[in-house]
Amino acid sequence: MTASVNAPLNSRGKLASSLPAEQLAEISELFEFRRKGYSLDAPFYTDATIFKIDMEAIFGQHWIFAASIAELPEAGDYVTVDYGPYSLIVLRNDDGGVNVLHNVCRHRGARVLTEPAGSTGNLVCGYHSWTYSPEGNLIHASAPGETKFDKGCFGLKRAHSRVVAGLIFVCIADEPPADFDETAKIFEPYLAPHDLSKTKIAYQQNIVEEGNWKLVMENNRECYHCDGHPELACSLFPTWGLTEGLIPAHLEEVWDRNKEAQSSLEERCRRYGLPYEVVEELDTRIAGIRISRESLDGDGESFSPDGHRLSKKLLGDLPDFRLGRCSMHLQPNSWFHFQSDHVITFGVFPINEHQSLVRTTWLVADDAEEGVDYDLEKLTYTWKQTNLQDKAFVELCQTGAGSPAYEPGPYMKSEYQVEAFINWYVQRVQEHLA
Repeated sequence: MTASVNAPLNSRGKLASSLPAEQLAEISELFEFRRKGYSLDAPFYTDATIFKIDMEAIFGQHWIFAASIAELPEAGDYVTVDYGPYSLIVLRNDDGGVNVLHNVCRHRGARVLTEPAGSTGNLVCGYHSWTYSPEGNLIHASAPGETKFDKGCFGLKRAHSRVVAGLIFVCIADEPPADFDETAKIFEPYLAPHDLSKTKIAYQQNIVEEGNWKLVMENNRECYHCDGHPELACSLFPTWGLTEGLIPAHLEEVWDRNKEAQSSLEERCRRYGLPYEVVEELDTRIAGIRISRESLDGDGESFSPDGHRLSKKLLGDLPDFRLGRCSMHLQPNSWFHFQSDHVITFGVFPINEHQSLVRTTWLVADDAEEGVDYDLEKLTYTWKQTNLQDKAFVELCQTGAGSPAYEPGPYMKSEYQVEAFINWYVQRVQEHLA
């Protein structure tokens, strides 16, 4: 399903045009002379002005993963999504689509909805009771007649939305990047068989990491550090990201097992008509993507110690539990794991230059019953542990970036997706500053 609403907000390059020329030149040089194949200079992770540029050039211009449709099962259900200076209301409307509204009252600017999620009819600001329809139209302002004004001019500001394969994306730019539709055509056939419209939230975890959002994304884009994930390594082959010729001796047996499992998985996918091929355009399109279906170790079904299923209920119309994981990376703020028995979504929402919220959501079939079809602790155990380990890694890097002794270091070959993410980021900001 794809839905959209139109609504403009900010102007291109607003912050950049307001910076003193000398400061803008200094920042532009950091981007221009970024050493390819190396991590970024410290200010990219620590400087408040570069963070503001990130919010304007990346999070103010591009499609951001906000939530899944399972988080809004009924009309009136909403989640609020905060990043940088922005707060958005993502609300299911009566037509089954999604409205995205800026969570800023048009009277005095108060937050209209203050809870992270809930259900509502009209939207009422708690400060002076200005009331808006789910479409954002102002329908009531108290003390009528005290001041005459046209209510039609004071509706909540709207943003763009797309719902693709049950994933909700938002964009606050005047004109969102058009190539997102092409990216959606790539990933929808992979995800649609899992049918997120027939899932529910089993658990949602919010972690605030003391790290810049780019460090969070960089950490996700490589498995060079995966020796630090013992729980994940039970089911995720630790050779992920490696290729022939890069396999260390201690992983050769694992590499052979991975190849055999991948071959079996691909045979099953062909039998069921499921796409599995790797599509990798992380920095060669504006809506950068990597997607594939990859084998898991053990039983090859899910993220458990032996690879066995963690929920007894298959998702959608899937015919088999042994379908590994469909893994997707989207620029700039998300990644996903779609298994046959459950789905895990990950969204990164920057708070400031040194803090980021990482939201992880576990989805199971809507008729799966906790305690009967799945054990919540077992379902969430691997990624809860992995997330905490990743938080520690990111925070180590943030601390290091703040040291006078820090200087960029080289990426290893297995970290090529980190380079692709940084290359994508630098290109997008430079386009914005131009």
